[in-house]
Amino acid sequence: MGSKALKILAAAYGYYFNITAVFSKRTAAKKAFLLFCTPRKGRLQAHQKAYLNQFAQQEVSIANHRIQTYHQPGKKPLVLLCHGWESNAFRWRNLIEKLQEAHFEIVFFDAPAHGASSGSELHVPIYESCTSALIEKFKPTYVIGHSIGGLAVMYSQYKNPQHSVQKLVSLGAPSELEEIMNNYQRLVGFNDRVLGALDHYFKERFSFGISEFSMSELVKKIEKEGLIIHDLTDPIAPYSAATRIQKNWKNAQLITTEGLGHSLHQEQVNNQIIAFLEAS
Repeated sequence: MGSKALKILAAAYGYYFNITAVFSKRTAAKKAFLLFCTPRKGRLQAHQKAYLNQFAQQEVSIANHRIQTYHQPGKKPLVLLCHGWESNAFRWRNLIEKLQEAHFEIVFFDAPAHGASSGSELHVPIYESCTSALIEKFKPTYVIGHSIGGLAVMYSQYKNPQHSVQKLVSLGAPSELEEIMNNYQRLVGFNDRVLGALDHYFKERFSFGISEFSMSELVKKIEKEGLIIHDLTDPIAPYSAATRIQKNWKNAQLITTEGLGHSLHQEQVNNQIIAFLEAS
């Protein structure tokens, strides 16, 4: 689907949400939230399956989901990898190669509604539940997350600071839910009535409002050593998210890249991650 068609479709959704909110703000909020957290891609393609089939696989039941995990043995401490939105475990192939060369044990997985895992939607609370459960099961020493995966990693350590984890790595993660939802509102074009209904829906379902979920505030309680890598030109998660998080995360360093975009899967990034994990 082309960009023009996507804009037309987005506007149609916005119009539908606005009309629905006239009759039922709750219904409008539920439908707007469902659209927001439903990925359009991220399921495994044939070449991705072929790559992942070289690893030991285990399906883990978490929060009514079947989560597909992958395991690579190693002599060094275990690293858990959490991918981003509309992606899957395959996205880590470049970093996995570096981790293998350094002899780390690795566990990685497909998030709900992605890869070979079950489900049709993904949001930070369910991703945090999965991340926390996998940390409890596999006891990783290091946890690495990209984009929403990075957000889930930090949120997990805020809610469930498990003792096995010594270091965290966040790649291109957003920070403020309010900023994310304002961008969603601009993209789709729904009105403030719908946005207010969404705020109420968040409070009712997750016990926090849109303006109340701020990772830059939550990280104040994280005591683990952290590495934040973020690109100045990131078109998905603004660089300001990284600076706000680093400012309040007392034991984290920030590495700034330029021209690498949002994915951050380049060799120079992976080398910096390995160096961070191996540093005493």
